[in-house]
Amino acid sequence: MQDGKGLDYVYNQHDILLEAGTNELEIVIFHCGPYTFGINVMKVREIIVPLPMTPLPGTPDAVKGLIELRGEVMTVIDLPTVIGVAHEETTDDRLIICEFNGEKSVLRVDSVTEIRRISWEQIDTPNELARGIEGLTNGVVKTGDKMIILLDYEKIALELSRKDIFAREEGRRVSPRNRSNKTIWIAEDSEMLRTLIIETLEEAGYDGLKWFINGKDAFDAFEAGSNCDLLITDIEMPKMDGLHLTKRLREDDRYTDLPIVVFSSLISDDLRHKGESVGVNAQITKPEIGRLIETVDTYVL
Repeated sequence: MQDGKGLDYVYNQHDILLEAGTNELEIVIFHCGPYTFGINVMKVREIIVPLPMTPLPGTPDAVKGLIELRGEVMTVIDLPTVIGVAHEETTDDRLIICEFNGEKSVLRVDSVTEIRRISWEQIDTPNELARGIEGLTNGVVKTGDKMIILLDYEKIALELSRKDIFAREEGRRVSPRNRSNKTIWIAEDSEMLRTLIIETLEEAGYDGLKWFINGKDAFDAFEAGSNCDLLITDIEMPKMDGLHLTKRLREDDRYTDLPIVVFSSLISDDLRHKGESVGVNAQITKPEIGRLIETVDTYVL
């Protein structure tokens, strides 16, 4: 961290978790009101003190306005407003510059305190009673001294941008009966994205679908001897991430040739090598759902 006059933290993606498939991640820990949150460091480009902001008329209250950083204009999302907590500006306020789904977003938070390395095994998926915060809680990190909440940052950004992620492009024109005899497995912890994937596949004629809410459940099914024609997996998931899942499957002679497609918000030119290093066949950036059917067709038809 620097002295607060400029950048507090500049994310160097070449120094953090170079090895893929370790089932570990590093999270930036920050605070909004009484809550402690974490965000995958792979989504963080830098953390800065607040900059002059231009308000945007006609936008939701949580959209604070626009900032310009090194010639790039970005929209600032006020996270305390999103989760419904009061905020008073202090010198601890920070802007977290994020990149996911191929786009940059800015989160304004009350303070940023540390970076911590954890295992995906430490992350629990909250049950319905504990999901809270407008259904935006993706996971809870169990640590010795505190509970750290992981939010669905992609969902927050998409809903505030008012994009219709369910707008689908027609896949390659193949008779549905040629797809109906294929078995596709989906490992995705986000209910919203899981629904999107399943509905897209079903509309294209793929009806042999089975889904899992994390990589560990999918791996256990493979270990039990079950199989599929193709696996679609997210990267970020509780218990076992998609890259570790792929690595474990490639170590098993039964699954060395299984087509595996990663569908993740973390796909970028800088991070694509991680999927390639563990044996992923294809990588699609969320929410480019229009590419999914064409990619699946390539490997199973």
